Amino acid sequence: MHVYMCFFVCVYIYMHVCYYFAASDPQFSSCVMDETALSLGTIDVSYLSTSAECSISRCKHSSEEWGECNSRPTLFRSATLKWKETLLSRKRPFVGRCCYVCTPQSRDNFFNASIPSLGLRNVIYINETHTRYRGWLARRLCYVLFVQERDVHKGMFAKNLTENVLNNSRVQKAIVDEASEPSAPGSFAQTDPKAINKVKKKARKILQEMVANVSPALIRLTGWVLLKLFNSFFWNIQIHRGQMEMVKAATEMNLPLIFLPVHKSHIDYLLLTFILFCHNIKAPYIAAGNNLNIPIFSTLIRKLGGFFIRRKLDQSPDGRKDFLYRALLYVHIEELLRQQQFLEIFLEGTRSRSGKTSGARAGLLSVVVDALFSNATPDVLIIPVGISYDRIIEGHYNSEQLGKPKKNESLWSIARGVFRMLRKNYGCVRVDFAQPFSLKEYVNSQSQKPVPAPLSLEQALLPAILPSRPNDTVDEGTEASLPNSRDITSEPFRRELISNLAEHILFTANKSCAVMSTHIVACLLLYRHRQGTDLSRLVEDFFSMKEEVLARDFDLGFSGNSDDVVMHAIHLLGNCVNITNTSRNNEFFITPSTTIPAVFELNFYSNGVLHVFIKEAIIACSLHAVQSRRYRNGTSGASPSLISQEHLVRKAASLCYLLSNEFTVSLPCQVIYQVCHESVERLIQYGILLVAEQDDQEDVSPSLTEQQWDKKLPEPLSWRSDEEDEDSDFGEEQRDCYLKVSQSQEHQQYITFLQRLLGPLLEAYSSAVIFVHNFSGPVSESEYLQKLHRHLISRTEKNVAVYAESATYSHVKNAVKVFKEIGVFNQTKQRRDTILELSTTFLPQRNRQKLLEFIMSFMVL
Repeated sequence: MHVYMCFFVCVYIYMHVCYYFAASDPQFSSCVMDETALSLGTIDVSYLSTSAECSISRCKHSSEEWGECNSRPTLFRSATLKWKETLLSRKRPFVGRCCYVCTPQSRDNFFNASIPSLGLRNVIYINETHTRYRGWLARRLCYVLFVQERDVHKGMFAKNLTENVLNNSRVQKAIVDEASEPSAPGSFAQTDPKAINKVKKKARKILQEMVANVSPALIRLTGWVLLKLFNSFFWNIQIHRGQMEMVKAATEMNLPLIFLPVHKSHIDYLLLTFILFCHNIKAPYIAAGNNLNIPIFSTLIRKLGGFFIRRKLDQSPDGRKDFLYRALLYVHIEELLRQQQFLEIFLEGTRSRSGKTSGARAGLLSVVVDALFSNATPDVLIIPVGISYDRIIEGHYNSEQLGKPKKNESLWSIARGVFRMLRKNYGCVRVDFAQPFSLKEYVNSQSQKPVPAPLSLEQALLPAILPSRPNDTVDEGTEASLPNSRDITSEPFRRELISNLAEHILFTANKSCAVMSTHIVACLLLYRHRQGTDLSRLVEDFFSMKEEVLARDFDLGFSGNSDDVVMHAIHLLGNCVNITNTSRNNEFFITPSTTIPAVFELNFYSNGVLHVFIKEAIIACSLHAVQSRRYRNGTSGASPSLISQEHLVRKAASLCYLLSNEFTVSLPCQVIYQVCHESVERLIQYGILLVAEQDDQEDVSPSLTEQQWDKKLPEPLSWRSDEEDEDSDFGEEQRDCYLKVSQSQEHQQYITFLQRLLGPLLEAYSSAVIFVHNFSGPVSESEYLQKLHRHLISRTEKNVAVYAESATYSHVKNAVKVFKEIGVFNQTKQRRDTILELSTTFLPQRNRQKLLEFIMSFMVL
């Protein structure tokens, strides 16, 4: 939210620089491509190769070149694309369709066959054709005319919010209860009018912070300022016309809309409101943390639709549950939904410091679900939103990843942020609106289709980590303790519903995020060419990886000649990349910088493409684990080159559980074993895994150790889901088949690349287990996190770590969180801190050693 306020101060700063902007031609200052060129299969940004740095050219009017690379086959193309060459389409995939299992009716709504072909649009490219006027004066004033013609008026927004909230029966009851709280042990204060009036004043003061007072005039002014500013430091901001058509159709349903974007940058707040404003869709009310409630700027934020809430909804300053605040917030959200207002909620709660989607914090989402349960609104339409940046305006989060505390926002930091942004260019932005779906339909589908309660990490992983434990089977009463009926009034069902809904939304939003050029270049430099490579080779791999992304139905946030796009990405990555001129063929040699901050920054952008290859990376690491186990334990009557597909899938599922706090590989309605099985089938299609000949399979019998390992798994392997056709033979019992790994050089290189993608995570987790070996006594969680982080940083500084990026603070937090969930640590609450101590299960050194062996089995050293 830091920059959210930054731009409002620009209203004042802009007065000092408006002469410069006004004197510039709008078409020149925007420096964006002709909108007529933006359609499906054409460019969303292109770059001219006028210089090696590609830093001066800002012209964006050339056409896309998809087939420019005609040199030798490269890693990705040889590894996986040969089988699909005849199927590859040059058109972009349409992302963001809602779940066909949980919301089949919504999947058919707002969508038709023509929507994907509507193509892309650059939102910040505005000229006279976007207004009702023509001529020289219209060209000079096109921004003003465009903003003036947007449909924004006071009647769009909520009325009498404060009074309606205060007069609500739930709030009235909370006020009386607050006034009647015991003043001393064993005694109760009188519920007199003075006490009630005092609590009412407190409630009104809370609402002054919470309730937004939207100003249409300020929204117009801010829209004009943002048009100028966005054109000054972004090349373009792309949206898909078809996606906007679905959003517009949703607004005509006279239902409240909830926008739920991923959270990567402070600019997210403004970006969504600005895009909706440009398309005549009313601004949403934006939930913001109360740490951003800064004088002067907080007033501006509230006039633009922002409202402030506490970071912990139920936490009062004295540490007790604040029922009055909870009632006010609940009724406030309910009143907004009743008046058919739109909301913008960031499920992650804070910006992602790793470049990956963080875990959901579903506090506000639970309020929305409760409002639906209470019939405050007939339905709510949910719209996940994916946002991708070539480069975030913050640049990086190295300071926090190095363990330094987050700095609080201040007037000085805001002013510095504004001027810093005006001096730089941050490349391209892509915003994808997923298909709206009905919250009511989702709730009904969950109540009508019982879903087994998900296994805890302890239930899922301990049988694989400690197979010799006597009590390692799943307690049969665990699932039975949950209610069989999916009643919306049941608290366990409500919690499970909200948790699954949040996962659904974040998974869809993350899958909708386009892959940017900086993501691919950073990924290639870290996990394919860590020792450096020629520019020509980097361009070839870039082109092939671009095709790989499209082949997996993920979209790109760039296009154009690969040489120019790569140079554009290298320029934006700045000091993270070193460029030297080799004497051989006078070609540039590209190497990633080896300093810790540079590697952290490259890892942040590389994680933008991780979700594309994550399933295959998990299979590749599991492949190594299975092979190394067979060679270590020996085989009985089986060729060491043959791998049981069932064993491989089970191993992959256990790795998915281990890394579940880092990313999500499947929707909650999907069976994780089936997802892993489909990933194995995909590698078979690629030719990377080969099905063994029938004669070889008949000679194979699983070793004793494998049979024992399989029996320890908590869940039977079943490829059939509840949604499969009764007529399908998919549900029939299948014989296990055996696989071989292709020995071609290209395939081996591709497997190595996939294994390296998870290298930093596995190294961080294994190093954390080694650190647990020296664990002594109960310690506060915050102190333990600091010590573990210093240990990982020390390994990196001494060049002990294979991957320097394994020492990021986000990896430390997630590793400790996993250890708590699988039962390594017991935790107890003391005041506002959490105390950690070793559980009895992992008190023996041998069990901690087995945990280390389990994690390291996936690592390729």
